[in-house]
Amino acid sequence: MAYKDILVYLDPTVETAERIRLGLSLAKAHGARRLIGVDVSAASAGQEGETGAAVSRTFNDAVRDSEVTAILAPAGGGEPDAFTHCVDLMIAPGPEGLAHGAVRRGALDRALLESGAPMLMLPAEWTPGPVGDNIVIAWNAGREALRAVHDAMPLIERAKKVTVFAFSSRPSALRKSAEMLVDHLAAHGVEAEHISDWTNTNDLTAVEALFASLDTQDADLIVAGAYGHSRIYEGLFGGMTVDLMHQQSLPVLMSH
Repeated sequence: MAYKDILVYLDPTVETAERIRLGLSLAKAHGARRLIGVDVSAASAGQEGETGAAVSRTFNDAVRDSEVTAILAPAGGGEPDAFTHCVDLMIAPGPEGLAHGAVRRGALDRALLESGAPMLMLPAEWTPGPVGDNIVIAWNAGREALRAVHDAMPLIERAKKVTVFAFSSRPSALRKSAEMLVDHLAAHGVEAEHISDWTNTNDLTAVEALFASLDTQDADLIVAGAYGHSRIYEGLFGGMTVDLMHQQSLPVLMSH
């Protein structure tokens, strides 16, 4: 499996350059057919054309010397949204940092909830480096979690280490399900090395426990389902989803 059509969301912040670089890296690694840039900048009074031109320059400069076929989606008229229905992966900013106020309201929430494609979000304080060498799967045995695993399989199959982090309200409640997931991954040639159990005792949140786990401290990507039906950027997702979105260190690949 591989990602053949990769979309990267663009805005006028300096964070955009890192998203483009990651998109190019993944496109090369997966032999992608194309990298699609989509400008989701929020409208600024009297500066729409100026902002759009700056975003276009950033994208074109970044892809000019690459060997990847790259296209910039046309702005306006709702056209960019059409691209989200024909891609394998979307790369977007997280809901913190400079991009929070620079991205068109609702654009990324709508893409994650309605497109059917996974979204890889980069935190504002992320230190650029490998993504997908050491993967942690946030597992609760739910539909969204399994969907995220399947959508992340092109990365999981190439990972050097995969850890299943199971979080539940009762001790070892998900042990059997996590073992079934490990067996399922083995059928894809993936050897998950660890299953980390976490039981909610109200001392730590699931995300705090995940980052405290020795099995996950060297991770460079978290794979998780987008649990619930509300909007990430509006902060209405509950529990682990919103906590993962607002952590400031690791990329997160989510599916809904």
